[in-house]
Amino acid sequence: MRGDWPLAVGLMGGVAADAVAGDPARGHPVALFGRSMAALEARVYANRLIPGIGYTAAGVILGTAPLLVAARLTRDRHAARAALTMATAWATVASRSLGAAARRIEAAVGAGDLAAARAALPCLCGRDPHDLDQAGIARAVVESVAENTSDAIVAPLLWGALAGPGGLSGYRAVNTLDAMVGHRSPRYERFGAASARLDDVANWGPARVTALLTAACSPVTGGRPVVTWDVAREYGQRHPSPNAGWCEAAFAGALGIRLGGVLRYSGRTEHRPELGAGRAPRTIDIGRAIRLSRAVTVNATVLAAAVAAA
Repeated sequence: MRGDWPLAVGLMGGVAADAVAGDPARGHPVALFGRSMAALEARVYANRLIPGIGYTAAGVILGTAPLLVAARLTRDRHAARAALTMATAWATVASRSLGAAARRIEAAVGAGDLAAARAALPCLCGRDPHDLDQAGIARAVVESVAENTSDAIVAPLLWGALAGPGGLSGYRAVNTLDAMVGHRSPRYERFGAASARLDDVANWGPARVTALLTAACSPVTGGRPVVTWDVAREYGQRHPSPNAGWCEAAFAGALGIRLGGVLRYSGRTEHRPELGAGRAPRTIDIGRAIRLSRAVTVNATVLAAAVAAA
């Protein structure tokens, strides 16, 4: 794919379409994929490794094969290839929806409506919001913005630059499978293991690139690149996830705050290591995190386009 300028143009166009229009209002491909995989899960579920591996493989094939075929058909038609890439990137990159969800929670907290903020939090993360105070909500939102900047923006763009529309859709399929069955619970302990591990592999590189881009963009929120990168390197590997910690620690360093600590998922309490040495997050840090995420989005788009065109 050397010198693939239609791919580069399509990636930039897809990010621009997302920024202007947001996610497609109806018939979102990711939602359709999710419903298809939920129907398949109902048929094949058994909390064992082998059924889980088969389920994951079927999801990757379903999410990737149509775009691989379409990319091959448009290989020698530059305008069509750019349009295909743009449409796929628009459906897989979620910068605008990420910022909008975080802004809604910020507005609710700012208005003193913690009930509304708690009700909106599940659209960003899976933790239990019921006992969270203002600081806990701010921390949850900043952590989610940090992790999703990698998962929903940087990672699909990098996979798209390396593997074209099939890379965009294939990555989104892997990430969606992890969200559906890859989380820790008695039901998915074995069935979801393959999806979780595949997502770890797919995000290993993008998470570290996200940390680098966050360090480079840290001045937009008053941070310093060298300090941000040092925090990411020191604290990122302390997180139980091999990838999320790098993104969260980088945001903590750029914003001068401290993330991590106690959190609750589905009635289960986890004690995660603290990331960073700054103050506790405040509501104002939600807007700063959104601004930082947008700066990373711009630079990730330029990087992906450069990789595709180089």
